[in-house]
Amino acid sequence: MSKIALVTGANRGLGRNTALAIAKSGGDVIVTYRSNAGQAQEVVTLIREMGRQAVALPLDVADTASIPAFVESLRSELRNTWGRDSFDHLVNNAGHGEFALIDETTEAQFDGLFAVHVKGVFFLAKALLPHLADGGRIVNLSSGLTRISFPGFAAYSAAKAAVEMLTVYMAREFGARGIAVNTVAPGAIETDFGGGLVRDNAEVNAQFAGMTALGRVGLPDDIGPMIASLLRDDNRWVTAQRIEVSGGQTI
Repeated sequence: MSKIALVTGANRGLGRNTALAIAKSGGDVIVTYRSNAGQAQEVVTLIREMGRQAVALPLDVADTASIPAFVESLRSELRNTWGRDSFDHLVNNAGHGEFALIDETTEAQFDGLFAVHVKGVFFLAKALLPHLADGGRIVNLSSGLTRISFPGFAAYSAAKAAVEMLTVYMAREFGARGIAVNTVAPGAIETDFGGGLVRDNAEVNAQFAGMTALGRVGLPDDIGPMIASLLRDDNRWVTAQRIEVSGGQTI
């Protein structure tokens, strides 16, 4: 029986790359998206062209009041598409960036970051836990910026640091069911994240490349396949870990 992974924010960026990497590894994927249904459907089409099953469901992780309705939609898709009541892997990828110095950060920016990256991750995992198969996996996305400092990333990095501690507690509390929970912390990656800050700003790109042992910033293909590999049975004994995938950023 195929494994089913639910990847949040899988219509673009690292989420898209992760969903496609999971499919290439032989898994089926539930793609969630906040607003761009067309992008999500493109990912579904690409996955189906690989011979795997996929569906797309809307989800705004910051709107915790909408999570119960999302869970009902998920249950319906699991029954209709796979004939199952559970899925196997949850990848909490959905997120956004707000980049400002501390004295320029607004309360709305701060609250928005924590709503998506911390509160959303916490309450989505709580709601989905009854539907996550025993022996399943959860991967939470963090950032290389929880280990180093870079001006303008204080609120974002604080939210990601909270995710890393949340991961440890999830691993402890869900471990009785054989569920492994880990954090993947990418370094600087060329995507449209944060308005394409790393991809499109040559100065920022060069700064992070100069901080990286392998001499460049990362690409989505450096991250998605790694997450897919973490979901394989080979890695069943890895849990409660922060795994940095940064090419040796500031070592």
